[in-house]
Amino acid sequence: MKEKYMLREVFDALPSMIFVVDQDIRIQEYNAAAGELMRSDRDTILQQRAGAILHCIHSEKTPKGCGESQECCDCIIKNSVTQALQGKRIVRRRTRMEIVHNDHKAEIYALVTVSPFSFRGSPHALLVIEEISEIAELYQMIFICPVCGKVQDNEKTWMRVEAYFKNNWNVECSHGYCPDCFKKEMKKIKFSSKNRNDLPIID
Repeated sequence: MKEKYMLREVFDALPSMIFVVDQDIRIQEYNAAAGELMRSDRDTILQQRAGAILHCIHSEKTPKGCGESQECCDCIIKNSVTQALQGKRIVRRRTRMEIVHNDHKAEIYALVTVSPFSFRGSPHALLVIEEISEIAELYQMIFICPVCGKVQDNEKTWMRVEAYFKNNWNVECSHGYCPDCFKKEMKKIKFSSKNRNDLPIID
């Protein structure tokens, strides 16, 4: 019994949203991080499909709910769970989710990981959703000056690429020559050395 309570504490301590779902993507269990987003009582959440309880905007397009609208055919969560259960392997994908949060439409980027397992003879899956909206900003448009190569941040401030990544993502940059630039620099060095050797020697 002690081990059971410890596993529950560990489950709830994990910062990512975690669900246990069945083949129909119906929620069988969830952790505290998932509960904070859903903000519904436990009886309302359990046995509901993930899209409905996550307030996916597509689940509201048809009276039948989650999994029945035209857009649901391309749902990363639904397809990842199906693929994981059929192939009996872990599936991991990035996706953009449109949800309704506090009566407002919100867009979040997420890393979806599905790990299949069997419980009491029935196939289940551990569905982990990690929000990566900040990381996804790297894939959006970044303004770079074509002359000096400086980058413009969200505050309209121009800075070197190294400073941009350090300030926004706490990423340290290192420097090294790419093959093309290495060849160019070596030619410059050879040309400079040749010119020095051609200079007259003055006693």
